[in-house]
Amino acid sequence: MTTPAETVTAFCAAWETGDLDDIMAFFADDAVYHNIPVDPLTGPEAIRAMIEMFTTGVERIEFQIRHLAAAGDVVLTERIDVFHRPEGTITLPVMGTFEIRDGRIAAWRDYFDLNQYMAQVTG
Repeated sequence: MTTPAETVTAFCAAWETGDLDDIMAFFADDAVYHNIPVDPLTGPEAIRAMIEMFTTGVERIEFQIRHLAAAGDVVLTERIDVFHRPEGTITLPVMGTFEIRDGRIAAWRDYFDLNQYMAQVTG
């Protein structure tokens, strides 16, 4: 059995593979994903659709963990998310909160500046 911190670390590392099935395997069946600037999503189908949307046209994504703190089943990450695209690289500072249940992500909330992301997309 892995610790919640190990689960989150493995989840963040899985993004570099680009294998959406591998990424989705980390989520509980009733998981909630909330990119704080937008509405929360519940369940694997909705979460997968959102991930597919923001990874379209992206060659590779890195979740670079700067700091990680865990207390019980809650894990906090300070990250730099790096989106490698043919047009250039987007870097985005992110604070993430993960709630782990039975070794899977039950809730994931990311806090970031959407305008900072959009400014890099439209460059």
